[in-house]
Amino acid sequence: MTNDAQHVAAAGEPGNVVTGEAQELVGQASLWGNAWKKLRRSVFFWFGAVITGVLVLMAIVPQLFARGIDPRACTLSDTRLSPSSEHWFGTDLQGCDYYANVIYGARISLTIGLLAVIGVLIIGVLIGALAGYFGGVLDSLLARFTDIFFGIPLLLGALVLLTVTSERTVTTVALALIAFGWMTAMRLVRSSVISIKQSEYVQAAQALGASTFRILVRHILPNALAPVLVYATIAVGTFIAAEATLSYLGIGLQLPAISWGLQINLGQNYISTSPHLVLFPAGFLSVTVLAFILMGDALRDALDPKRS
Repeated sequence: MTNDAQHVAAAGEPGNVVTGEAQELVGQASLWGNAWKKLRRSVFFWFGAVITGVLVLMAIVPQLFARGIDPRACTLSDTRLSPSSEHWFGTDLQGCDYYANVIYGARISLTIGLLAVIGVLIIGVLIGALAGYFGGVLDSLLARFTDIFFGIPLLLGALVLLTVTSERTVTTVALALIAFGWMTAMRLVRSSVISIKQSEYVQAAQALGASTFRILVRHILPNALAPVLVYATIAVGTFIAAEATLSYLGIGLQLPAISWGLQINLGQNYISTSPHLVLFPAGFLSVTVLAFILMGDALRDALDPKRS
């Protein structure tokens, strides 16, 4: 056997951890490198990213966008004024500047969306990784446990849970969405782990006595998270819309919180005479959800090896 052939044979041996890990890292770098090349050419990705960047900046420093107007500074005599040069979005029921209120509403909506996604990923990745890696009885038990929650729609479950809570805050609304929204992430991780754990580099690590924790964290999860990241990007918009729906139904956030859902709820009775009370927060909500969906779709296409 020639020297080149010996090197090739050695590289294919499961016991060669350095080569196995190097190949794994190269594969990961290639996947994300190719994905970034595709994302850079995606108009939808940049459209969603720019809007999301503006919304995040709006949530962090709303003063930059609100023209220095205090959203809680109200004049009752100015109630429900139409949009004008003084009040760009008009005024609300209490005579507060509606533009400032809509701007400040981005903070709570984005906070709940991000908190919900983080919680969903923690629970979904943990349960999905355990179920997919160990299989057997544990997989069956966790799968049936997940099916129980899958039978309860997100909005219905969150509505029932929030109905029995004494105080509905950002934290409680986010926890309600997490409690009934983690199942899809779990299934995505589980299916990815089941397929990846049969890979040669995972079997090599097992043969060398690597701990379960190291195998999961170092070898399996980095390669199993691509579909979960796509789901998480889209889910941010889904949870923002869910919070707005709950607040619109009167089961979500409570005053004096500033939220797009609350604004739509308070303005619905005046839509015929003061449509700006519904149109502006609904427009911001729609654009926000659209931005995350566009980024998620672009990320999905970029990470799909079947697409050119």
